[in-house]
Amino acid sequence: MSVSRRKLVAAGCGLAVAASVPAALGAVDGARSGPGVREAAHWVSLSRERVQCKLCPRECTVGEGARGHCGVRENRGGKYYTLVYGRPCAAHNDPIEKKPLFHFLPDSRAFSIGTAGCNIECLFCQNWNISQAAPEDVETYDMPPEKVLALARGAGCEAIAHTYSEPTVSFEYMLECARLGREGGIPVVMISNGFILEEPMRELAAHLGAVKIDLKSFSQEFYSETCNGSLQPVLDTLKVLKSEGVWFEIVVLLVTGLNDSADEIKRMAAWVVGELSPDVPVHFSRYFPRYKLTLPQTPVETMQRAYHTAKAEGCNFVYVGNISMPGMADTLCPGCGEQVIKRLGMMVRANHLDDGKCPSCGRAIPGVWKKEDAFKRDKV
Repeated sequence: MSVSRRKLVAAGCGLAVAASVPAALGAVDGARSGPGVREAAHWVSLSRERVQCKLCPRECTVGEGARGHCGVRENRGGKYYTLVYGRPCAAHNDPIEKKPLFHFLPDSRAFSIGTAGCNIECLFCQNWNISQAAPEDVETYDMPPEKVLALARGAGCEAIAHTYSEPTVSFEYMLECARLGREGGIPVVMISNGFILEEPMRELAAHLGAVKIDLKSFSQEFYSETCNGSLQPVLDTLKVLKSEGVWFEIVVLLVTGLNDSADEIKRMAAWVVGELSPDVPVHFSRYFPRYKLTLPQTPVETMQRAYHTAKAEGCNFVYVGNISMPGMADTLCPGCGEQVIKRLGMMVRANHLDDGKCPSCGRAIPGVWKKEDAFKRDKV
């Protein structure tokens, strides 16, 4: 018996926790008057009391005292404010491979921070406790951009990552970190769902070292029913990144029975090759039950099939994550097949690159292999 995608989603969510963004957003004294409040970028005034956000494709129209869909941007007296500037609720020292970025400063560390809020809601979100939270409902650090840079440098990190939740909604914070990081020689990377409008994305791209985009699916139905978002704006963002020449990689979390069909993977890989480049790294990540989705974890066979399907469609650099599969996390030269970087999970075991080239045939392997190259463009 066939089961519709809608019923499959509903079955997986039956015993889930209720929606986690608090309904009582009026009780926000700390966020209204405390640190983290700064006038937002990318909005327009519609009247003396209403504003419209121009940061993400939702383009929320927000009345006096209300917030946008993300829950972290608020209209006060006809002006729009961010409530999370310099106030991350998560901070860690991670391997860059955890993001995952495999062609950006391999085996380096990234000082990784995230604020509350997100502009979509994935039913399988790993960090739902902060992405779906309001700023006043999480403990935060006092960490202005200057301090982020100092902490990253003190920890010996070669990059700063805005990650964990959705950094688009903390645009102003990430942009200033990126500007300072570029000046200070520590590039900022954006780990994002790609649900952002063109103008702010281009403004960011000029200062970013790299971007990782979570392409949730190649289906609008999946985006609508499982993520409360839209596919086309994410595809548009990927094209913007291509045109800006900033290094970027794509991750697709394969959710059992929802976005893991051979046909969908084939269409997605063909689009990447045709519209972006065969050299854009594509990571397939294994799903495990999280948040509101309790479907079984992705079968091993599905992960293998996705890897080989994308390769067959012409993707030169395909990876499998959240699972140990020998060889499928390694970087192979598309010219001669030589293993140029060997990995075990998020650990680099061997890096044979010779000044960014295959040591066997001399072919250049696209990526950012030295920090001084992070802001060179037209790499893909």
